[in-house]
Amino acid sequence: MANGHITPNVLVVDDEQNIRDAVAYNLRREGIEVTVASNGHEALTRARLLRPDLVVLDIMLPGMDGLEVCRTLRAESTVPILVLSARGEAADRITGLEVGADDYLVKPFTMRELVARVQAMLRRARMLMPMADQAPAAPVPVAAGLKERVLGGVIRAGDLKLDTAKRDVTVGGEVVSLKPKEFDLLLYFARHPGVVLSRDALLREVWGYDFPVDTRTVDVHIRWLRQKIETNPSEPTRIMTVRGLGYRFVAHGE
Repeated sequence: MANGHITPNVLVVDDEQNIRDAVAYNLRREGIEVTVASNGHEALTRARLLRPDLVVLDIMLPGMDGLEVCRTLRAESTVPILVLSARGEAADRITGLEVGADDYLVKPFTMRELVARVQAMLRRARMLMPMADQAPAAPVPVAAGLKERVLGGVIRAGDLKLDTAKRDVTVGGEVVSLKPKEFDLLLYFARHPGVVLSRDALLREVWGYDFPVDTRTVDVHIRWLRQKIETNPSEPTRIMTVRGLGYRFVAHGE
């Protein structure tokens, strides 16, 4: 993992001791190291000191709330963040994702689902580590007939360029600031140009989920991506909606 642990370390933040203890117990049963915090300031201190591989973060915290903790952590690192909240309305989910969370789990939840989500997020983080650490030594192969060029860890799709080593994106030479999951999603699209990808497939391949979850998470991230890489987000030409099926990435200049 990013912090050098062979065993992943998860920071669990919740002001309710019974929830904190139950989550910690169930994660430890799966061989995961767990550190706990009961408030926002303690969470930031422990996160900065320990550099966990993932943070399970309750929204309703005394003093500094979970949204502010999430916003601060995201400004400082790319650590995956799973937000817990008793508020399950779409607007609340979107707010959590907008401030930097990678996933959102509504209370009450089953420990089985929480553990599954944590494992999926850790698994996805492990898969991405080689790309974040260094560029491939040789060109990455692409499907025959595609015009995207992949060389030295850089994918070009028209005037859009993704550097998989630096995790940088530019459009028309201008740097585009993407959140970690937005970059992961765009990278997956760029590696599968012209292919219709369902929401379930994207949740499986980008988020690492192999169990049913709310597919609106995909739609929210697609909307954010379009706002950043499309000339006119309301009339997208790169990430196209295929009604009833999913989305398709179109490389300009094909």
